[in-house]
Amino acid sequence: MEILGIDIGFGFTKATDGKNGLIFKSVLGEATEIQFRENILSDAGGEGHLQIEVGGKSYFVGELAERQSNVRFFTLDQEQFIGKFALNLALTAASRLVGGYMPINLVTGLPIGYYRQHKDELARILQGEHKVTLVDGSGKRQEKVINISKVRVIPQPFGSLFNLMLNDLGELADKRLVREKIGVIDVGFRTCDYTVSDKMRYSERGSRTTDSGISRAFNVIAGKLRERSGINVELYRLYDAVDRGFIKIRGKEYDLKGITEQVFGQLASTIANEVDRLWVDDWDIDAMVITGGGGAVLAKYLQPLLNGQVLTLEESRDARYNNVQGYRKFGKHNWAKGQTGAVAGS
Repeated sequence: MEILGIDIGFGFTKATDGKNGLIFKSVLGEATEIQFRENILSDAGGEGHLQIEVGGKSYFVGELAERQSNVRFFTLDQEQFIGKFALNLALTAASRLVGGYMPINLVTGLPIGYYRQHKDELARILQGEHKVTLVDGSGKRQEKVINISKVRVIPQPFGSLFNLMLNDLGELADKRLVREKIGVIDVGFRTCDYTVSDKMRYSERGSRTTDSGISRAFNVIAGKLRERSGINVELYRLYDAVDRGFIKIRGKEYDLKGITEQVFGQLASTIANEVDRLWVDDWDIDAMVITGGGGAVLAKYLQPLLNGQVLTLEESRDARYNNVQGYRKFGKHNWAKGQTGAVAGS
């Protein structure tokens, strides 16, 4: 039995089987016939050729869709994301990490604000046998059956807690997090999740989802670029540009460092204010954790604004994997001990 963690995010989809990891942009595109399939140079980088056929439709996924598809699909709407994106993105990830017909137990997550409404629907969509066809960069086709036996959906920020608390075998490694009251700030692309774990008991009062994700800052940057260049830059095409500090449009270079510093600082201030309001009665929090891909980006702006101890995460690891690694460890903890709960949230 293979246990996978898959984090289907608005910005990126992340997956791990404990040995290998995979991350790609949560962008789908209509597959087209590529006349010249060879890399122009043999050491061309990127995430590889992600093409999958599901239900009679063929999709390019991630950077391949961004680069090759005339029609691309990307959304920040939760209901549309669950209904039209989640299964295809999850199957793309699962098909790269598992072979043949081996049954899979899967752990995934949802933002707290959408958890109750969508957890059962997401589990239903993912569970069962799914016939897919993979197409590699040379056009070679491979049929697979992805058999997802059990699905466990948990509140998204708990993935990072499980990642800190459990080792790779799913065994308890850091008992501090079991004994203490920990606040988690999980900054994603579309959302920011806040939750409080009080001796590993979920606090409804201290948990909430807001729209203070990195996309809020990206929207401002895209708006400034539209004013200066006349071009609407899709949000998912800003990742690398923001990281570099500039973007080229029609051959002209636009500096992004100043606006990025400004909007990231403003977003960090918004999140710190939301923390103060939400956890006003939780003055006895022992420590806070800043996590998520957006959390890694905002940490240097956000940490000085928070009142209390902030646990530092391992900087050598890609922070976008924090939740999904925790999902997989929780799966090991849950199913390795013979527990059979297959119902979402059980």
